[in-house]
Amino acid sequence: QGFPKHAGVSCVTASMDDIQFEEAARVGQIITIKAKVNRAFKTSMEVGIKVTVQDVLTSVEKMVSVAYATYVAKPVGAGKVFFLFSSMLQYTLAIERRRIRLGYEQVFQNLMQESNKEGDYCEEDAVSTELTHVQSIELVQPPHANHHGNTFGGQIMAWMETVASISASRLCRSYPILKSVNMFKFWGPSVVGDRLVFNAIVNNTFQNSVEVGVRVEAYNCEEWIKDQARHINSAFLIFKAVNDKGELLTFPRIKPTTKVSCHSQDYSNIAALAHLAAKPGWEITSTLDDIKIWTHEEGDVLSLKVEMQVKIPSHLAFSLLSDFTLRQQWDKHFLTCEVLQAVNEDEKIYYVTSPPITGHKPRDFVILVSQRQPCKPSEPYVVAVKSVTLMSMPPSSEYCRSEVLCAGFQIYSDCNSSCTVCYFNQVTSGVMPYLAANLTGSSKSIEDTALECIKFLELKGSKY
Repeated sequence: QGFPKHAGVSCVTASMDDIQFEEAARVGQIITIKAKVNRAFKTSMEVGIKVTVQDVLTSVEKMVSVAYATYVAKPVGAGKVFFLFSSMLQYTLAIERRRIRLGYEQVFQNLMQESNKEGDYCEEDAVSTELTHVQSIELVQPPHANHHGNTFGGQIMAWMETVASISASRLCRSYPILKSVNMFKFWGPSVVGDRLVFNAIVNNTFQNSVEVGVRVEAYNCEEWIKDQARHINSAFLIFKAVNDKGELLTFPRIKPTTKVSCHSQDYSNIAALAHLAAKPGWEITSTLDDIKIWTHEEGDVLSLKVEMQVKIPSHLAFSLLSDFTLRQQWDKHFLTCEVLQAVNEDEKIYYVTSPPITGHKPRDFVILVSQRQPCKPSEPYVVAVKSVTLMSMPPSSEYCRSEVLCAGFQIYSDCNSSCTVCYFNQVTSGVMPYLAANLTGSSKSIEDTALECIKFLELKGSKY
């Protein structure tokens, strides 16, 4: 209740930093929860939460957890709410935690990229992660929500812990103990009447601990009928397990399957593109009538943004751009493109080949394409792309296997008959030869490709 007191308006949870549990709270013990605003960042603020437990018989008090939550305000009207800061010590520490928090995206991308590489486990001894997949469906009722009708974040976390615990128990044959919660972030709200679908699966085991990934999707009645999910939350939960003597149990090694790996990566795919698009410091390098080109340099990574004005509705542009088998019709860098696997309705894995350039082998890619429709009119349609590794499609000597670190489209509706298409690409060394000449002004390949894209979309769109 202190958070609205500080802001002067209602607040909602945006994310939770990693939570470590030092002690278990049991029935009959007294739990004390203290919360304080540590620092405000214009329109968001960090709240420190300390949880202790006291035994009524011995009066011994022990620390359960210290956590840090990020809240954003829900202003009345269109204005923004600006906050003031709190005590100096926590004020100083909060900016460091925020810097770490904002750096998590890149760290997570590096970890996901590393995890794509084939492991050294022995398949005969490993347990398939498919056996750990657990799904649960919950109906949000009034006791689960606040006075705005939004589901309590703590309620969602409790449901996530339940489904993750069941997933972990399938490996340890015991009752797992939750030790930490990592990267707990709210991507959107859910309200009373929504159906929440929880999918949990073991990502990896580490001798005496196991990581379980949980994804939460929300549906209202209409979305449930149409099978149009809203991704509202994801997190990674770490469990340990002990035997009757209190000794740590060893978890078996696991064998990830293609389906499971892609299920775990669709979250990072969409999130990485959103993170790239939101980066500050984009510099415009070229402007035509319907095309603008920006670049962004960060260390040794060059990112490209191409904005195109297209005279067709946004939903048609989304439908055409999300089908990569059509891309050869407008992008000369796509020689062939075939679907290797339909992971689900919103994710597909493609195998792509590109024509050779002077002095180089032709390139090939194995990419995961994730698509999302907007939850509200102001949000874009999203088509996100990143490279993945399939054991069934190893690199060959005929091609140079290249990588798409982060790429895709964001499509914004301008009106009923036009939209703005933004293409993003984080350029790796394998793609650089195609862009180097154009960025120095001696070639028009990017503009030409963008013009072909606009021509393709408007021609196809006119037939609908």
